[in-house]
Amino acid sequence: MAVLIDPPRWPAHGTSFSHLVSDHSLEELLHFADAAGVPFRAFDHDHYDVAERRYDDLVAAGARPVGPSELVRRLVAGGLRVRTPERTPTSAQVLPGLREAWQELMPAAPGLGRDLLLRWQEPHRHYHDVRHLAQLLSSLTTLSGGTPPRAVALAAWFHDAVHDGVAGDDERGSATLARASLEAADIPRDEVDEVVRLVLLTIHHDPDPGDEAGILLVDGDLSVLGQAPGRYHYYSRGVRLEYPQVDDQMFAAGRMRALDELLSKKQLFGSSAGREFWEAQARGNLDVEFVRWSKLVGTT
Repeated sequence: MAVLIDPPRWPAHGTSFSHLVSDHSLEELLHFADAAGVPFRAFDHDHYDVAERRYDDLVAAGARPVGPSELVRRLVAGGLRVRTPERTPTSAQVLPGLREAWQELMPAAPGLGRDLLLRWQEPHRHYHDVRHLAQLLSSLTTLSGGTPPRAVALAAWFHDAVHDGVAGDDERGSATLARASLEAADIPRDEVDEVVRLVLLTIHHDPDPGDEAGILLVDGDLSVLGQAPGRYHYYSRGVRLEYPQVDDQMFAAGRMRALDELLSKKQLFGSSAGREFWEAQARGNLDVEFVRWSKLVGTT
């Protein structure tokens, strides 16, 4: 069981890069990287990309030098290799499917769909982007066993359409945008009201037990928590990158509060399907991330 590093042989950005991995656990890798000052933005599902200038000091910090073939072999043997189909897709990969999904949902409003996709592709987004939207829509299909109600699908499209990194304000702004946009598209008033209600539910992710539409949307939105560890921590990386103005200590404190609120829930998912698909994995992922940030701020 060790943290491993291969030689800096991979050229990019005017230098060469090594891969830093653990053959034991992602938790070990994350903690080693934090202690060594490797920025979280360098994390990529099952490894960190580290510049050549860091090679010697990472070896001095305890990373074991190995060749590229041995590094991959031990990563695979440890069950930690995240292969391409299991990785978070790129924006380019999901955009065609999103355009098709909007056309099926709102064929009479192609311009609104284009405007929404432009919002979801704003450059400051790292997690709350088109990849999140695509995953949410896919999760809604999985939970519904088919096509979800139109109001729920529309709420998914609008729920993070406004995203400035201010919790609560973003959701309220998204709800306001949904109302104005859907009223202009001549959507029935009761359906517009339902979309707005659902978008606002994503502030606290706490629908009433009998609120089937609300549970469906919230479970889909939280489904990222139950992904395989490599993909979950890539999501966590994306969340961190959306707050570049906040230092690590302040971010860690805020993130720990959010994680603690989630972990304190008796059930993360309101539907039986959501619990079956994602509950156990989500709690494990949240625990690991909470410990990671707590170590960074020195509370463990």
